[in-house]
Amino acid sequence: MHILVIEDESKVAKALRDGLASEGYNVTVAQTGEDGFFLAMSQTFDLILLDLMLPGRSGIEILNGIRRKNRDVPVLILTAKDAIEDRVLGLDSGADDYLVKPFAFPELLARIRALTRRGRIDLALKLKVANLEMDCVTRKVTRDKRDILLTGKEFELLEYLMRHQGHVVSREMLVHDVWHVTDRATPLDNVIDVHVNRLRAKMDADFDNKLLHTIRGVGFILKEGDEP
Repeated sequence: MHILVIEDESKVAKALRDGLASEGYNVTVAQTGEDGFFLAMSQTFDLILLDLMLPGRSGIEILNGIRRKNRDVPVLILTAKDAIEDRVLGLDSGADDYLVKPFAFPELLARIRALTRRGRIDLALKLKVANLEMDCVTRKVTRDKRDILLTGKEFELLEYLMRHQGHVVSREMLVHDVWHVTDRATPLDNVIDVHVNRLRAKMDADFDNKLLHTIRGVGFILKEGDEP
């Protein structure tokens, strides 16, 4: 998978290049708006990470150019601007998602996985972690063949965790991708913790092998094996 990183801050660009490369991605870096625009328009990439504030040509200009060419490459905006109007402008200009700096690298990886899954017909409809199974069509969840009855939000939460199994999921990721909230005027940490605790009680309480773990100060992980 080939990712174009358009980022003018040298340290950030290097960290992204090295981190993504260590995950097996092929990474090309552009550190000016002009270079980024040229690469985005002349080469084929599977995903573009785009900073908004760039020398030479802004991220919004680059994004507008990409969409005018009818290129459907996923674009994830990286921005230090946390104002709602800036995020709305980016999304309305054709971005598929955004992350506000500074961000956790595991969250970036999760967003990349989510964007590259979109539109794929082979997206798994049946998920499994150890003896926990989910049918996304019938919305049936079982563990060791025993039915687990979940509310709608608990099902969405578990599906998200199962699709990210083995990877840490932050509260910010859950706010954005499960609760679909972009403006956190009121923190949702307590709401998320309540749902996680209810989910844990339903799926883990009767089993010695716990699957849902809390990573203190970071988020949650669904995995088979010992708690990380």
